[in-house]
Amino acid sequence: MAQAVGDIGVIGLAVMGQNLIMNMNDHGFVVVAFNRTVEKVDDFLQHEAKGSKVVGAHSVEELVKKLKKPRRVMLMVKAGSAVDDFINTLLPHLEKGDIIIDGGNSEYTDTRRRTKELEAKGILFVGSGVSGGEEGARHGPSLMPGGSAAAWPAIKDIFQGIAAKADGEPCCDWVGEDGAGHFVKMVHNGIEYGDMQLIAEAYHILRDVVGMNNDQMSEVMAKWNKGFLDSFLIEITADILKYKNEQGQYLVEHILDAAGQKGTGKWTTSAALDFGVPVTLIGEAVFARCLSSLKDERVNASKQLSGPKATFTGDKAKFVEQISQALYASKIISYAQGFMLFREAAKQFNWKLNYGGIALMWRGGCIIRSAFLGDIKKAFATKPDLSNLLLDSFFKKAIADCQDGWRQVVATASMHGIPIPAMSSALSFYDGFRHERLPANLIQAQRDFFGAHTYELLSAPGQVVHTNWTGRGGNVSASSYKV
Repeated sequence: MAQAVGDIGVIGLAVMGQNLIMNMNDHGFVVVAFNRTVEKVDDFLQHEAKGSKVVGAHSVEELVKKLKKPRRVMLMVKAGSAVDDFINTLLPHLEKGDIIIDGGNSEYTDTRRRTKELEAKGILFVGSGVSGGEEGARHGPSLMPGGSAAAWPAIKDIFQGIAAKADGEPCCDWVGEDGAGHFVKMVHNGIEYGDMQLIAEAYHILRDVVGMNNDQMSEVMAKWNKGFLDSFLIEITADILKYKNEQGQYLVEHILDAAGQKGTGKWTTSAALDFGVPVTLIGEAVFARCLSSLKDERVNASKQLSGPKATFTGDKAKFVEQISQALYASKIISYAQGFMLFREAAKQFNWKLNYGGIALMWRGGCIIRSAFLGDIKKAFATKPDLSNLLLDSFFKKAIADCQDGWRQVVATASMHGIPIPAMSSALSFYDGFRHERLPANLIQAQRDFFGAHTYELLSAPGQVVHTNWTGRGGNVSASSYKV
């Protein structure tokens, strides 16, 4: 019988799985590794894991037998049916109190279902977001675990041990019940979409309005990375812009302008629509990728559709500073919208989310890591029941300080025909959020006119009314509307 030596088992030896295993090994944990293609186990032990304490297994049964109790098995496999298949394969070999961890990019609804189904069988389930890519997995990722709360004490040391550290604190803590961990990872990825789109829009303006070359843009990004825009994505953009191929040409200018996506941005947008939360910036970032994919149609349209012929004549140095302000203000809006979505999901699913803790988890290891997240943590530490980040004193002042530059950039881009869907939608959201009255009263009147959908009067909130607007309609109204 196989000796129980393993602290945790990992199934799936693709790059992320291998790197997490070696990270765990570096921190003193004995890992039992298994892969559906068994030859990959031996290859891993002979190469990447050579000289380590990693133990191989050639079957799921052998994997389980080599694990100490409670058994902890982490799945690093493709989201979807593969996760369910491995869960079903594991179940006959597990006992009550054992733990299955899904470290893939699973949809949070699947994680909610799996948690419920497995808890009914006495098995604890954790759905954990893992962010940071290959480098993060190897040297310290951001980890966002949620699911069966009873599992946390049994995995805490491993997870917080291998996680990235920010100001000495691990970028990992328990997120919440059932699908909370994967929900937080989903929103993280949505915000990542938004951050990338915002930086791309700034690049577009610097290149086509200001007229900078790649070295100049790289210098601007490097300078921004030393100030309030300090972040991983700004840092790597500075490196990307100045990188040259073997022919001495800027490589980024030779890459096809059609952005791919794996779906997590779409999931965030879809969840926002389901909950009725206006996560407009991430939605625009997703649609911008969709528009970029219409390359052939855009090439054809570029030969037929006209645009403005403006030439920039202002103070370039001042305008570059305004672009940084527009980028920063828009980024604040993106995070404010993301945390609005967290609040609504927590309300819907009765999750007890630690919003400051989430910001800390993103401070290191993950793709959206930035100094900016420390300010979010402080905002929720000061006021845990803060209803919206925009109402925190730090962010109120930040938006006020950036607002004139932000508006100037949006206006200038429009006059030059440069599409900036994320920056402009962020500004529209801000203006909508700060308006006491919006023109939705007219929309409600229209809805009542053609469909008898009713409305409420300012003088009598909660009381629905229908008007026979033409004198020809009846007095019967449709079902009441909900706001």
